[in-house]
Amino acid sequence: MTITRRTALATLFAGGAASCSSVPKRTPFVADSVQASGQFSSGVASGDPRADAVIIWTRIGSPIAQGPAGPVGGTALPGNQTVTWAMARDEAFTDIVADGTETTGPARDGTVKVDVQGLAPGTTYFYRFDHDGERSPIGRTRTLPVGDTGKARFAVISCSNYPFGYFNVYDQIARADDLDAVIHLGDYIYEYGRDGYGGEAGAALGRTHVPPTEVLTLDDYRQRHRQYKSDPSSQAMLARHPLIAIWDDHETANNSWKEGAQNHTPATEGDWAQRRTAALQAYYEWMPVRDPAPGKAREAFFRSFSFGNLLSLAAIETRLMARDQELSYRDAVATLKTPDDVARYRRDVLGNPDREMLGAAQLDYLEQVLGGSKAAGQPWRVVANQIIMAKVNAADLTPYVTEEQLVALEQQWDQARAFVQASTLGLPTNFDAWDGYPAARERFYQMVTRTTGAEGLIVLTGDTHTWWANDLTDNGGASMGVELGVSSVTSPSPYREDFLGGKGADYALLTNRHNKDVRYLNGASHGYIDLTITPDAADARFVAVDNIQSTAYNAFDQAAFTIDRRRGPARFASTDGLTFKQNFLF
Repeated sequence: MTITRRTALATLFAGGAASCSSVPKRTPFVADSVQASGQFSSGVASGDPRADAVIIWTRIGSPIAQGPAGPVGGTALPGNQTVTWAMARDEAFTDIVADGTETTGPARDGTVKVDVQGLAPGTTYFYRFDHDGERSPIGRTRTLPVGDTGKARFAVISCSNYPFGYFNVYDQIARADDLDAVIHLGDYIYEYGRDGYGGEAGAALGRTHVPPTEVLTLDDYRQRHRQYKSDPSSQAMLARHPLIAIWDDHETANNSWKEGAQNHTPATEGDWAQRRTAALQAYYEWMPVRDPAPGKAREAFFRSFSFGNLLSLAAIETRLMARDQELSYRDAVATLKTPDDVARYRRDVLGNPDREMLGAAQLDYLEQVLGGSKAAGQPWRVVANQIIMAKVNAADLTPYVTEEQLVALEQQWDQARAFVQASTLGLPTNFDAWDGYPAARERFYQMVTRTTGAEGLIVLTGDTHTWWANDLTDNGGASMGVELGVSSVTSPSPYREDFLGGKGADYALLTNRHNKDVRYLNGASHGYIDLTITPDAADARFVAVDNIQSTAYNAFDQAAFTIDRRRGPARFASTDGLTFKQNFLF
C-alpha cells in the first residue's frame, strides 16, 4: 500500500508538542458510557436539523458483542422489518408530538431513518424506537431557532480513527448540555485494514479494524460503519446532540478526488466508481443525514442551516463532485531548477485557473446561501469545510533533516525527499489542501466579497489532526475572515513532538513563523472546538484531552480565542490577534 505524506508523517508522531508555561487546569474523567444492547446495538442518532424537522436514526440487527479484536456480530435481520418510532417533548414520553412506523431490511442493512416533520423551532425533543418487543436507547435532539437568536453553540470535531485510541473526545462532548449541534468535518471512519495506517496502534489497544482488510465493497463499508457506531462514547454523543456532518476523504479512500484516490489502485482494487458508489451508499445508510433529492448526484453533498437572525452555516463538499487530482511534489521538484521555473510553476501549473475544487454548481449554491444570509441581516457566515483554506507555505526543512531521518521517512512515504526539496522553493506544505487549488480558492473569495463584503466569515476546518487559528486573505492581501482548524478525535498530528528526531513541535513553530496568516499552530493534543457565537463576537475554546490510550483522561483548554466582526471582516480580537496558553520547546 502506498503511504501518503499525512499517514507517513503521522506514523512518526506521538506525545505532546509543548509544555505550558502556565499549566491549564485539568479535569479528570472516565469515559464510562455503556454500549447499547440487543437489536439496537448501534444506538440512536439525529442530524440535519431544521426549524421544523430533524432526521432520527437507528439500526436493528443481531446483537453486537465485544470480541478480542473488537466488536463482532450485528448482521441485519432477514426480510423486511417494521420499526415503530416516537418523538416527545419530555424524556418520559408523556407529551408525544409525532410517531409512526418505518420499514427496513437487508437492502438498507437494517438502518432506519425518519425525517420527522412539523416540529416547533428552537425546541429540545426526545425520541426512541421499538421493534419486536425491544426498545432503543432514548435520544435527545434539537430543532433550529428562528427569529431573534442571541447565541448558538457548537462542538466541532474531525478525524476519528478507531484503532488509534479511545473516543474520549466524544465522551467529553456527550457531557455538554446546551449544544445546538455537533459539526463533524469528516473522516468519520477510516478505510484502512489492520496492516495499514493505525494498525499497529490498534493491535496494542485491542481496537483493530473490522473487517480486517481495507474496505472496498458495500459490505466492507457497512461493517466499518457498524464498528464505529458500536463505540460507547460515540453512541453517547450521537444520542445527546444533533449531528451536522460532512465527509472528507477517508469515508471513501485517502486523498480522493472526482475520478480516483491516492489510496485506490484500479488494477488490484477494481473500478473507482463502483467503490465510491458503495462507500456513499453505506454513508447515507449509516449517517443521520438527508438522502439526496431524486435526480441529484449522490456526490453533491452540500447544504445549509439557518440559526435565526444570527448565522447561516454552509456545509460544503470538496472531495468527490468537482475536485481535480492532487499535484505531486516529485513531479514538481524534478522540473524546478531556477526561480523562474518556480514562478512559472506557481502561475501555470499550481495556479491553473481550470483546476477545480467546488465546481460551478456548488459555488452558485453558496452564492445564494451567503447572499441570502447577508440580505436577511444575519451577521455571521460559517462554512463547514474539510481542508485547510489559509495560505501555508513550507518552511525550509533542509537544515533540520538528516540523511538518516530522510531515509527512514522515505520508507513510509515515497515522496518524502521531494517534499523536503520542495520546502526550499516556497511551495505549499500541502497540495491536498486549498493551497493546491489557489484559483478555486480565489473564486470562492470573490464570491464571498461579492455577496457579503467578506463580513462575518468563519471557516471551520478538519483533516490535519492539528489545531489552527488562521487569517484568511485573498491574493491581493485583503482580509476575508478567519479559519479555525480542529485537531482530531484520535488521529495523530504531523506536528507532534517526535517527528524529525524530536523536532516536530519546533517545526510547527517554524511553520507558524514562516506564514503570517498562521496565528496559532499546535499538534500537541486531541480534542474539539467549543464554538459559541453571539451577534458581535465568537468565542472558540480548543478543548483538549490528554489521553486516548485508555478511557481515563483529563480535559483542559489548549487555547482560547475571541473573534470580532464589528470592524468589517471577522478578525481575532486581541492585540496580537488571539489569546492562548502555549509555550513551545524553544
